[in-house]
Amino acid sequence: MADETATLAAYVANLRYDAIPREVLERAKSLTLDFLGSAVRARREAESTPALLSMLKALGLDGSGEATVVGDSKTWTPAVAALLNGALGHSLDFDDTHADSSLHPSAPVVPAAFAVGEMVNASGRDVLTAIVAGYEVCCRLGNALDPTSHYARGFHPTATAGTYGAAAAAAKLFGLSKDQIIAAFGVSGSQAAGSLQFLVNGAWNKRYQVGAAAMNGVIAATLARDGFVGAIESVEGKHGLLVGYSDNAHPDKAVAGLGKVYETLKIGVKPYPSCRYTHAALDALIAMRRSHNLTPDQIKRVEIGLHRNGITLTGDAATKRHPTSIVGGQFSMFFTGALALDQGRFGWDDYARLGDAAIDALADKIDVVQDDRLEVGRTHPFGARVTVTTDDDTVHEELYPDPSGEPTSFPDAAAMRQKFLTLARPVLDGGAEKFADAILSLETFDRAASAIQLGRA
Repeated sequence: MADETATLAAYVANLRYDAIPREVLERAKSLTLDFLGSAVRARREAESTPALLSMLKALGLDGSGEATVVGDSKTWTPAVAALLNGALGHSLDFDDTHADSSLHPSAPVVPAAFAVGEMVNASGRDVLTAIVAGYEVCCRLGNALDPTSHYARGFHPTATAGTYGAAAAAAKLFGLSKDQIIAAFGVSGSQAAGSLQFLVNGAWNKRYQVGAAAMNGVIAATLARDGFVGAIESVEGKHGLLVGYSDNAHPDKAVAGLGKVYETLKIGVKPYPSCRYTHAALDALIAMRRSHNLTPDQIKRVEIGLHRNGITLTGDAATKRHPTSIVGGQFSMFFTGALALDQGRFGWDDYARLGDAAIDALADKIDVVQDDRLEVGRTHPFGARVTVTTDDDTVHEELYPDPSGEPTSFPDAAAMRQKFLTLARPVLDGGAEKFADAILSLETFDRAASAIQLGRA
């Protein structure tokens, strides 16, 4: 390990809008729009939102500020806005995913960027630059942690590496120096937290801890701006992130190709509101259902092969076969697979079928196993092998190396806009189109606040 913290800090401090390739900036806008659509819808419909708002009220943290929470009419303080937007945007499990690091970059980064962007009256170009800086930092740290090792230790990378990404975005908008950003990263190392224990009972921790990562990044950068002395070598140090959170760290991945290779372009988007490890199988099941004219009553058995990370998160039959909560459903290969077979589609509103007898019966026919073909020689962990046996013992099998929505199959502009509008229209009504237009032309705004404020309900 050699000065990874300082190298990343220098990158953030020196990054300039004009030096970022156009395709990277366009991708950042698409990803930002995608994330905000999930956040808008979750403000109204995520079952965890009322408890978050009640907590803030009880603790006196619901005071007015200038910062926007999308889908909400009230204005908030910057730190609380980052918390809420981060938690909301991650609540539907419909937000983007970086395959190599197995984390959701927008959830901590975008809320931090807009919260501080409104705070300092930043331009749209400034906010886009900060978002790219945040993406690059958290994705690279996720790569360096090694997601398989990180998961095995029980950590959630979006909440751990994501704290650093949020701090990077906030620090960029504050105009911090390299040394100040090192200090912000030092504070981030004390804040980085996120446990996978939520998987046991479908708990809401996952949503909160990602919102907390966004908020903590804002706090870390603000402390550094105001002269707080943070730890040095927060990434590579003796008690740093890579030592404390992984048994198989690859520090070189934190800085490899920095400034030349953009991890931002490797971020994929979700066609389904569930854990990304379910998506390749869902793609396969929906395609096989259509191509072979399969009906639920014809299905005798389904075997789904996943990477071991997918087994950890979605494939434990003892706890995930018949989920009773939305989080449980989001992390159940059995429930989501049964939905895909039964309907030939899967969207947010389909969680209304939790506990449906027909879905439970199909889930009983699904087995999930580890498939070594998805492990050996693979850089991405999100593939699936699906084998369907029908009642006449006909066997259909498909291997999907990657799910749809990855960079090689990234949706076109029309599809991205439609996904956003489907989520946002029920909350923003006619304002959804104007909000989409603003985010997709963010670089034209002298004040990014004018764009994000169109997302207020």
